[in-house]
Amino acid sequence: AVAGLGDVKLYPRRLVLDGRTRVATIGLYNRTANQGDYEISLIDMAMTPDGQLLAFDNGVDAATQARVRTAGELVRFSPRRVSLLGNEAQTVRVMARPGAELPPGEYRSHFTVVSVPPDVGGGTIDEATGAISGEEIGVTIRPRFGISIPVILRLGETTLQTGIADPQVLSAPDGSKAIAFTITRAGTRSAYGDITVSAPGSAAPVAQSRGIGVYPEVDS
Repeated sequence: AVAGLGDVKLYPRRLVLDGRTRVATIGLYNRTANQGDYEISLIDMAMTPDGQLLAFDNGVDAATQARVRTAGELVRFSPRRVSLLGNEAQTVRVMARPGAELPPGEYRSHFTVVSVPPDVGGGTIDEATGAISGEEIGVTIRPRFGISIPVILRLGETTLQTGIADPQVLSAPDGSKAIAFTITRAGTRSAYGDITVSAPGSAAPVAQSRGIGVYPEVDS
């Protein structure tokens, strides 16, 4: 499962649809004791060379957007808004409906759930903020927390080659050590897995990172 900064958890961590699996479910879990309302959407993202995932409307240029094979028009889901009591869960049904004319490859969008703040209702600013002075203005900020997981649709035959390049040991001023390297990916689909660093003679891993995803912009 994937937990966000707010009060909702999603499972699984990623959803892959292909020729054999065209229908699946994603679970939402309200992990608080209070009722929560959530809006659900599919948004398109691009991965930067340093591993960040940015939504198209968050500074991704048009050329990069054009290179990403998006799945937003190929995937349907229901419902689009849910209300969950405290510690309640619900599943969302996801279905792939690709056209027969689409070329083989991987198509990707991100299943995104955003919490909806309670409606303050009508009234004046004084009533909403508790201000008593007619010369002061109060502002109430209600954050909208969101969480996303990739929804991947693979059509036909896909290829993948991964590797590690430029490994090196870095030293911090306090004497601690860090391992740095670049994950390489080639082919027509994304890579996903765990990375474990071990040392000769050591039974336990030196370092481990789980759930690493590398997503392509274009076939390469």
